[in-house]
Amino acid sequence: MRTVSDHDSRYSWARLGLTLLIATVGNAGMWAIIVVLPQVQAEFGVGRADAALPYTLTMVGYALGNLLIGRAVDRFGVTAALSVAALGLGAGFAAAAADAAGRSQSVRFAPATLQWMLALAGIGCCVAMSMPQVHIVALCVDLGYGPAVGAQMLSLMLLGGVASRLASGFLADALGGVPTLLIGSALQCLALFLYLPFDGLVSLYVVSLVFGLAQGGIVPSYAIVVREYMAPSEAGTRVGFVIMATIVGMALGGWMSGWIFDQTGSYRLAFLNGIAWNMMNILIMLTILVRTRRRREPLAAA
Repeated sequence: MRTVSDHDSRYSWARLGLTLLIATVGNAGMWAIIVVLPQVQAEFGVGRADAALPYTLTMVGYALGNLLIGRAVDRFGVTAALSVAALGLGAGFAAAAADAAGRSQSVRFAPATLQWMLALAGIGCCVAMSMPQVHIVALCVDLGYGPAVGAQMLSLMLLGGVASRLASGFLADALGGVPTLLIGSALQCLALFLYLPFDGLVSLYVVSLVFGLAQGGIVPSYAIVVREYMAPSEAGTRVGFVIMATIVGMALGGWMSGWIFDQTGSYRLAFLNGIAWNMMNILIMLTILVRTRRRREPLAAA
């Protein structure tokens, strides 16, 4: 039987102090989301209620955790239960930190410089992209297949582009915008090369499908890159500028390919011209990828 002095012993006070420390550290986590609530709202562009949902879910977890840990204490003892709970809490914070770091990428360029690099890359990929899209019907007519066949190949390209955009979305979630854009651009460049040796009917259908499957996800990836590397408050303006540049590339490429054909009487140099512009796009995006670094805060506005 314990006496009053037993409860007031140095050991008892040590246990009390340790318990207080554990409670302080363990319960501080529930307020972490409150401290960054305004930043969460700005980062994800959501309302205040949606930004507060992580706190709500934290409280739900606390409620369920009390029930489960209480049973664990009865079965395994308080030390084992607290140890497992501490490991779970630490793992949760580590996962949240890793997710935040993966989402706040930046590059060693000023935002304005990066924007112009992306715009130039957009022009490059779309000069290349417009070559077969604008001239596939004319190419089929020149080869004697007729405009209807060319229109079917164009439709096949566009259909492949739909599938490509869906696949690129999954890739962007897993790899990020720059790697996804690079994959699409490299595949588009390969498809342009395939137009050079193959001019048979079946082979042109196949190459056109490959081209469509390659190019569909390129332009949407620019919006992801802007969102990953630039300030959220300027995303709309910067995305609009870069997408405008891609449209300029489509317009320039369509005319340029026709002009080259007029000068040479063949689309061969027009395809090579498209490949050269495509290589410029790849070079710019590789430069951005190589100089990428991770940090916790998004890039400041220029």
